[in-house]
Amino acid sequence: MRRLLLLAPLLPFVVGCGVVVQLPEERAADAAQDVAVEAGGKLYGQRPRSAAEVGRSAADIDGVEVLRVTGTSTHDDGIEVIIRTSGSAYGDRLDSRRIVVRRCFVLRVSSGTERGGTPHGVDCPDGPPLVFAPPPEPPPLPVGRLRAQLPRVPQNGRVEAAEVRRAVAALDMDPAVRTEMKEDGGRVGLLLSVEGNGFDPQSCVLARVEPGSTDVWTPPRAQRMPGEGGCTVGNALDPLPAPH
Repeated sequence: MRRLLLLAPLLPFVVGCGVVVQLPEERAADAAQDVAVEAGGKLYGQRPRSAAEVGRSAADIDGVEVLRVTGTSTHDDGIEVIIRTSGSAYGDRLDSRRIVVRRCFVLRVSSGTERGGTPHGVDCPDGPPLVFAPPPEPPPLPVGRLRAQLPRVPQNGRVEAAEVRRAVAALDMDPAVRTEMKEDGGRVGLLLSVEGNGFDPQSCVLARVEPGSTDVWTPPRAQRMPGEGGCTVGNALDPLPAPH
């Protein structure tokens, strides 16, 4: 009988009708896994991203520490991220201490990843959490300087494309800023743009120089989305209608 009594504390807690009551440690572990599941959902996406981008995004999630990142791109072999999360729970009425556990999980992020998968628990790697540098800022587009540099042509005058080119060259812009110019019917259209990622709105500025008018503007966000045609030199010459 004494042997049976000694084994009693090792048995699961069972209350009426055979319902198993979780131990505080188990509830805390479930809470840690819930954080990992939420992190996996936030990292889900079809936009191509590098390992640094995925790691940085994971590290910015509340309650997540990034311990390891492997892979090159989400559109190549995918990225694996090992994260550490924590969860807590309180004991029963006889022992109301707060129990905190820390667990590690591996998240796989790729173009073929399905949303809502359950992350796998893994042993935590040694070492401190990884620290990621902030993302590089895209080069600014010189809207004000462009407006000041472009020529003003009288109503009865003639637009010289060479003069527009000289005005653009004088801006001494970052090499990452792409310039495209087009002549059409005595007018010159101009596009300054920075390469986008194919998913978010592109950064661009349009200009049109014609007799009696020089205009510089940034297309609306809706027109700068991929495939909408806002960041094209054609839109500088013949602007799209404003979005509703």
